[in-house]
Order: sequence, then structure tokens, then C-alpha cells
Amino acid sequence: MHIRAVRNRVAGALAAGLLLSAATPTAFASDAAAADSSARPGDVLSSAPTEFHPLPAQWTNTRAWHLTYRSTTAEGAPNTVSGTVIVPNDGRTGPRPLVTYAVGTVGLGDSCAPSAGFPYGTTVEATLINQIVQRGWAVAVTDYEGLGTPGDHTYTVGRAEGTAMLDAARAAQRLGIPGVDADSPVGIMGYSQGGQASSWAAELHDSYAPELKVKGTATGGVPADLMKVADFNDGGLGSGLIFMAAAGQNAAFPELKLDSYLNPAGKALVDYFRTNCVAVDSVAGSFKKISDLTVKNPLEQPDWQARLNQSRLGTHAPDAPVYLYHGTVDELIPYAVGQGLRADWCAKGASVSWHPLPLLGHIGGVTVGALPAADWLADRFAGRAPQSDC
Repeated sequence: MHIRAVRNRVAGALAAGLLLSAATPTAFASDAAAADSSARPGDVLSSAPTEFHPLPAQWTNTRAWHLTYRSTTAEGAPNTVSGTVIVPNDGRTGPRPLVTYAVGTVGLGDSCAPSAGFPYGTTVEATLINQIVQRGWAVAVTDYEGLGTPGDHTYTVGRAEGTAMLDAARAAQRLGIPGVDADSPVGIMGYSQGGQASSWAAELHDSYAPELKVKGTATGGVPADLMKVADFNDGGLGSGLIFMAAAGQNAAFPELKLDSYLNPAGKALVDYFRTNCVAVDSVAGSFKKISDLTVKNPLEQPDWQARLNQSRLGTHAPDAPVYLYHGTVDELIPYAVGQGLRADWCAKGASVSWHPLPLLGHIGGVTVGALPAADWLADRFAGRAPQSDC
């Protein structure tokens, strides 16, 4: 590969990291209380006013709260998750739509949490969130398990991400905000890691939070099959994501004993990931083979395969309509993985509106796909019937 080509690919990785990163020097770990097993999922454990800035010093006419709330781990145990609720300060008191939103990959360090960046305008996906808020909708943004709260981030553990999203919506409804309550119509939205989270929330809704009035899910760039995504990225631009995902799975399931598979270089890289954010992680982790950083490939082991397959999507039909989109030349999440999720959901009777994004990669998909996805949610909130492509 020519030096210029390598330089361009690394620059692309850095740009991707910057777009999906929320790196700031400050986190809210001190806000997190120990999980209260007597609290219901979605109960607010703490809340405090915060600020929402899409860009540094950019003012918005909003009110925002940083909160911690009760949720559920992938193993069904109670945990504490942090997040942010943002509401337009428009004087409206009647019911308004509520979107529970999950950001794309930000990293494993507490400083990467979306809530840590909102007051400073450094959560880059906040520009997309602001477009939703400007529609008059309330938005609940989960930090995910282990970001901004004690413990390691369970990155790519689908069930934990889905419960965190649904419980963020519950928590927003229980904050006592006028117009945001149990009668609010709910939308689910996310891309990339947020696409995994939102898709899991859609699949879990009928069993975990059926009282939420979910009208639809807009989800894109979904890593629906982690084994296929890992194979695609081994040695390539997104190879660091494999090791971040391995650290996330190990955080949820410590019996996997990730460190026993890593050689010294692999341990050093994963330790670096645990305290940094994706803008630098994407460069540090690029173009590395699993075999170069391990003494034995964990993804070839039955216990690792079983845990990764537990996060596979498409095994249960969402009970509300889905808007699913994916770039046809996605360089991180294979387009075929998105096609497979559509086929699996359709085969199970789901209502799926499928939207390929021609000639767009992973980052192009989030920027181009966000507006039509939000328009589709607006139609669901307005009571218009969706069109399924199944």
C-alpha cells in the first residue's frame, strides 16, 4: 500500500473518531450511587441540572438534567447507569414526544461519556441530537453501563445497551418534567454502537418495558453480528474496535478472562483503550491483526463465541415499526450485516422500512441518514402508518 494511501486511511480513522467521540477531561463518576436493588428499572437515583451545548459555547433554548438511574445488566442484575435528559424550553406543558437516543462508539473511558461532553459542546453527536430537540421533542441520552459510573464499560454487550436505553426513557418520564410522562409517545434512535443499542431496545421492548408507548425505532449502521464484524475488521481500519469489544464483553462476563489471551502488546493496547476515547483509539488500534496481539485467539473459543452470539440481533421481531439504514460501502460494519438483520426481522414478521445508502461509508451514513430517520419518526408520532419493505 502506498504511503499516501495509508496516510489517508489513518486520517479517515481519526475523522471517524472525532465525529463519534465525546472526549472531555471531566466525567460524572462521582454522581453514581450503588445500584439499589429495591428500586424499579428506570427509577431516578440522582439528578442535577446540567447544560446542553451542541458545539463549544453554542447556546440552545433547552433545559437539561444529568441523572443516574436504575437499570439491568446483561445477566439480569440491578446496576446504575448515567445519562442526560434534554427538553426544549418552549413553554409547552402538554405531552410531547420523547426520543431515547444512543450515541455511536465514544470509547471506554469515563471521560468519553456523552453526559461529560454536553456542558462543553464536545459531544460531537450532539449536533444530531440538537436537530431532534429543535423539533420540540424531549431526548434521553444514555451513557451506557460503565461510562460515567463505576466499573468498566460493557461495550457491544447488546442486552445491557438495550435495557440502558429503555430505562433512560423511563427515567425521563419519572423526572417530573411537564409534558414528559407515561403518556409520552416514545421513539428509539441510534447509529453504529447506538444502532446496536437501539435495535436491542426495539427487540426487548415487549418483554422488558411494554408500558413505554414506543411508536418506532430508527436504527442504522448496526453491528448485528459481532463475529462477522470482527472477521471483517481483523487487520483493517477498524481492528481496534475488535479489542475494545473484547474488553467490553470481558467487563460484562469476567469469566472470559481476556488478559489470559493477550500478549504484552495486546495488554498494553487494551489498557490504553480503557482510559481513552475513540478519537485516539481509532488511530492507535488500526491495522492490527488479532494474531499479533494474542497468545491464542479468544474468538475461536466456544465460551467467547457463545457470549458474542448472545448479542446477535434478529432473533426476535420488534413489536413496533423499524426504520433501518446502512451505507452500501460501510468500511466498519459490512453492508451484508445490515441486509442480514433486515432479512431476519422480516422473516419474523416485523415491519421494516429498509434504506440502503448508496456509495456511503460508516461516517457518511450517520450524517446523511439522520435527517430522514428523524422524519420517519415524526410520521410515527403523527400517527401515520409506516410502509414495510418486507
